[in-house]
Amino acid sequence: MMLLATDLDGTFLGGSAQQKQNLYHLIRNNPDIKLVFVTGRGIETVLPLVHDPLIPNPDYIIADVGATVVYGKNMQPVASIQGDIERQWPGKFVVRSKLTEVSGLVTQEVPQQRRCSFYYDESTDIEQVQQIAESLGCEVLTSAGKYLDILPKDVNKGTTLIKLLQHIGFPEEQVLVAGDTYNDFALFDTGYHGVVVGDSEPRLLSSTQEMPNAYHATAAGAGGILEAMEHFPAFRRYRDSASDAAVVATRESKQLLMVYHRLPFDTEMKDGKSRRIPPRSPNGIIPSLLGFFTNGRPGIWIGEEASDALGEEQGLNPYIDREKYPNLKASIIPLPKKDIDLFYRVFSKEAFWPTIFSFINKVKFNHEHWRHYLRINELFASRIADEAEANALVWIHEYNLWMVPAFLRQQRPDVKIGFFHHTAFPPADIFNIIPWRRDIIGSLLQCDFISFHIPRYVENFVDVVKSHAPVQVLSRVNAAKQFLTYSCALGIDQMTKLIRVGDRTVRLGAQPVGVNMQNIQRIYTDKHTKSRIESMRIGTEGKQIVLSVERLDYVKGPLEKIEAFGEFLDEHPEYHGKLELINICTPPSQGMKVYDRIQHELEQAVGKINGRYSNLEWTPIRFFFRSVPFEEVISYYAISDVAWITPLRDGLNLVAKEYVAVQGLQQHPKGALIISEFAGASVELPYAIRTNPYDLNDLKSSLLTALSMDNAERSMRIKRLFEIVKHYDVQRWGQDFLEGLENSFQDTGSEGSSSSETL
Repeated sequence: MMLLATDLDGTFLGGSAQQKQNLYHLIRNNPDIKLVFVTGRGIETVLPLVHDPLIPNPDYIIADVGATVVYGKNMQPVASIQGDIERQWPGKFVVRSKLTEVSGLVTQEVPQQRRCSFYYDESTDIEQVQQIAESLGCEVLTSAGKYLDILPKDVNKGTTLIKLLQHIGFPEEQVLVAGDTYNDFALFDTGYHGVVVGDSEPRLLSSTQEMPNAYHATAAGAGGILEAMEHFPAFRRYRDSASDAAVVATRESKQLLMVYHRLPFDTEMKDGKSRRIPPRSPNGIIPSLLGFFTNGRPGIWIGEEASDALGEEQGLNPYIDREKYPNLKASIIPLPKKDIDLFYRVFSKEAFWPTIFSFINKVKFNHEHWRHYLRINELFASRIADEAEANALVWIHEYNLWMVPAFLRQQRPDVKIGFFHHTAFPPADIFNIIPWRRDIIGSLLQCDFISFHIPRYVENFVDVVKSHAPVQVLSRVNAAKQFLTYSCALGIDQMTKLIRVGDRTVRLGAQPVGVNMQNIQRIYTDKHTKSRIESMRIGTEGKQIVLSVERLDYVKGPLEKIEAFGEFLDEHPEYHGKLELINICTPPSQGMKVYDRIQHELEQAVGKINGRYSNLEWTPIRFFFRSVPFEEVISYYAISDVAWITPLRDGLNLVAKEYVAVQGLQQHPKGALIISEFAGASVELPYAIRTNPYDLNDLKSSLLTALSMDNAERSMRIKRLFEIVKHYDVQRWGQDFLEGLENSFQDTGSEGSSSSETL
């Protein structure tokens, strides 16, 4: 048995990164070591450490220089001890009022309870302060020549620790205390084994010089604690039996681990056996991510697959495509289908999805489901730890793997972790409704690089972090190089690029996903596509075509758009027979019951409008509730006069970019793009017509603007948009992300800003 009672700043949190990793690893892997944080901080400022996955969880916390004592697991007070302290405390307003006339005292504006903290200088009459404190039943503690605390009499770090050990019945000879300032002297005055770590305050060094229980270490911080464990025979066995954290090779690794819940192949049944085939959809980011391995780069793609769909002969580490990607293998995490459904289709879609998009009235939090979510994330992290070479790059995708960095960093502190959010990221007042918000933020802060689609989401993330821990902004960049600033709902002028939280520096980026231009051009120029486009044009001759392509989801606002279109037809009879809305609505994954109601309401709304206006020659809305092959969607992009993209919220929206890409490939482009102000892509596309999807009048007005725009302006706008979409394609997105991850290890932490830096 052992109990480590340690100060935080300069002690447990001090020393080199390797020394801290060694100490934390030792504590985490020896369950009979009890850990007590003993700090001058207020309990509120200790909370971020409790939710930092890299730091071992304390069993108890003694805060406020001994005036607060709580259980580490639930932050509830150790009532028998804290109650006695509370009864001795006269209250901060009484103390401050008595000290108002003492010169040189300045109140420390820090969270604190059952104590008052001040700064003092050479003009302060310490004897006067002590007399006032005694009259209130309190005493004075000074440290570092500038800090002064008023505490209840006989309350300090040492006395509270003694009471705690008596309360839990822990043997005194198995206790090690650690500190680095005179504020910690009371810990050594207990008579317990103690270590004054390297680089400690001279006053503490001199005061403990003659104490036989106090060891003066050479190494600073965590290194000094490890040194003391070797010095004292009572603790030596822990150092002898525990190997230090693995010594990491200094060479750089070229290995890239792609971590995504989706695997880069589909599974189909043939002759009663399952087999893996290339993805049915040639579009999307998966083909682009695979492109990073075409040059022979070594890599592992980690994802889950339903265990009942796995063929025994195929194994869990197949090559993706040995000819195209000779050094890329999959690492499959087999899970029962019910586990995948609960993890992704139920919990992630009921708890996180509506929160991310600010639909808090649809949120459902379930703590049992959260524990299941953690287990799945831990499986992913363990697989990464097993597969990764020393110093490998790890690229994690999407919110359903938020907790992977926490588990991974504990196991593999050497790897370089990047995280990309394919969704939006909500503001602090929305995100913080999540019961597990501190755990999630603590996990994300283990990343070296975190990237989002647009600067607004970056700033939302920074605001969330600021609500949980002190944040130092080291660098900011101008957003105007690539994004709109003040002219739209999601615009912002500057973006945070580098932050420091505790001893971690995290690089941030805004890198919107682009389209696969090569793939789109290949499909568009195919003779079958050309034939289909010509046939569609003949079939829609004499009509203006408005196109909407979306997945069935309440965040896409499908019902609001249909209602706006119905009102548009009511108000503009001149468009009757001349205007058609083609609405392609892709069904959600099987088992997602959350969308049943919106599907029913949408089908009713479409039926009502068509029932009112349809005739033999004209159907106002052509509604396709099915998955449409991408080759066919490209044909719809080509023949449509207007793309009406109006989600209530959307992280980005690739449909808008795909439409621009296809229109821009045509010899005489004439399409107009309407995009919601609340789609991330709206801040990238300045020549689009922006609309507020929460305002039916604005939806109708933007549609009328697009329909009545002359061909010259349409052509100019689409050509300008095409230049943007072509430049910021999906290959550039992926390369920018990897550069951001690699550059995160070149950051020196110096303050400053560079408007020319990649966002």
